[in-house]
Amino acid sequence: MNLAERTDPPRLPLPRATTAMRAVAADTGDARRGSLDAVLASRHAGTRKVRLNYELVGPAAAPVVFVAGGISAHRHVAANVLDAAPGWAEGLLDAGRTLDPAKLRILAFDYVGADGSLDVPIDTADQADAVALLLDALGIEALAAWVGYSYGALVGLQMAVRHPRRLRKLVAVSGVHRPHPYAAAWRALQRKAVALGRLQCADEQGLSLARQFAMLSYRTPEEFAERFDAAPEICNGQVRVAAEDYLDAAGAKFVARVSPTAWLRLSESIDLHRIDPAQVGVPVSVIAVEGDRLVPMADAVELLEGLGARGRLRVLRSPYGHDAFLKETDRIDALLAGELFGAAASPVSPPVSTPVSTGVSA
Repeated sequence: MNLAERTDPPRLPLPRATTAMRAVAADTGDARRGSLDAVLASRHAGTRKVRLNYELVGPAAAPVVFVAGGISAHRHVAANVLDAAPGWAEGLLDAGRTLDPAKLRILAFDYVGADGSLDVPIDTADQADAVALLLDALGIEALAAWVGYSYGALVGLQMAVRHPRRLRKLVAVSGVHRPHPYAAAWRALQRKAVALGRLQCADEQGLSLARQFAMLSYRTPEEFAERFDAAPEICNGQVRVAAEDYLDAAGAKFVARVSPTAWLRLSESIDLHRIDPAQVGVPVSVIAVEGDRLVPMADAVELLEGLGARGRLRVLRSPYGHDAFLKETDRIDALLAGELFGAAASPVSPPVSTPVSTGVSA
């Protein structure tokens, strides 16, 4: 594998990687953003040139925590001195939070293929290998922890199998060792919507429809009952239900920032994901959400049983289903405090979490 470094504005002086693949990051202060051109040996498409875009925020001497979200997440987790725009997990990195960049160094990257330039099958293992390349280039021997939500949890599990010496602790939220067949069927239908849009030269409309299908799987019937319990209206001779404005807005927002090719390949990579829990080489805290339609509780328990003494399960009750990580900031922060640092989670009403007895401590 070979790496060649370059940086985005503001320009940050980084040495080129050596032929031994060790690139040491220069001390550039509390925030940096850059890109690495890498050669990645992918599992399904051979050796590929990829670009790894990253953001690293926090004191240079602080422990490094990798934060990774769903397939539409990116390197900009929260507003910082380099970029004041809100990130995909704005609030989780606020001052005083568990992931406060004043006391931790937060690293995130754009998933391989997220720019739409790689139109080949991508695997979560490829993402983990790309992260290992990034750590080499930045001179980071090991992560203090990995906090992964949804797709980020899948990549974290691959890191724990393929590169266990590169992280000491994994917190996997709403992501397990394999995709559930029901969730895979949801994604297959979404990909068919994109394919149909392409046949009709309507790529954006197809992707928008796929995103709207996805929103139904991310949330719960209980939330929709509370928010959209209104009589339908007749508009221009057609019936329109209360949730349609919300779904249309979600689709329009998504297509404005994600390409159909990137979404298709990352969606496929979820369904390619498989690990053997027995091969995980680090302690794992599994956070499952009651009512998550994509990652059922039974799958989280199955992962925990496979992890044995290395596993620990916490259960979050939330009407937001799979999206609880993005919506329940206070409660997720309390869980992270306990799982990363052993601090007792502060009681929140309704309860923050329920320990599950499965033969290991919860």
